[in-house]
Amino acid sequence: MSNWLELLNSIQSIESNHGETLRRAASDEEIAALKNEAIRQLDANTLPHSYITFLKQVNGLDFNGLVIYGVDDYLLTNASDELDGFISTNEIWRENKEQKQYIFFADSSIAWYCLDLISNTYVELDKPSGTVMETYDEFDSLLYISIQSVI
Repeated sequence: MSNWLELLNSIQSIESNHGETLRRAASDEEIAALKNEAIRQLDANTLPHSYITFLKQVNGLDFNGLVIYGVDDYLLTNASDELDGFISTNEIWRENKEQKQYIFFADSSIAWYCLDLISNTYVELDKPSGTVMETYDEFDSLLYISIQSVI
């Protein structure tokens, strides 16, 4: 695992200095429900292990303009505050025919962070043009870069 967990701890420290906390972790049952919905609705056969590890730390993140999607509210045993859910957000971004080749995990004001289903690589796309800006071999790297960009 890249040092994204250390970055997440830094964000927790920043949030606690402002009297805020990160979202609770997703439960195993909630993650299982997300995996089933991803297969059913997005044809995503598997979710990256590191994404699952992330969800077990914090169910989504909204910090300094970066939004990492969590388990959708309708799959949660205890609904949380307003959350950008993985399934619902992918349904929105994938309405565009050119974007159906991607599974979206996060976005910021200038980028989308995705899995390219054709090349089976993780990519950072320019928002809104959809041009590939960076390519990564593993989800850990994508997650690290996305979080590092807002700290």
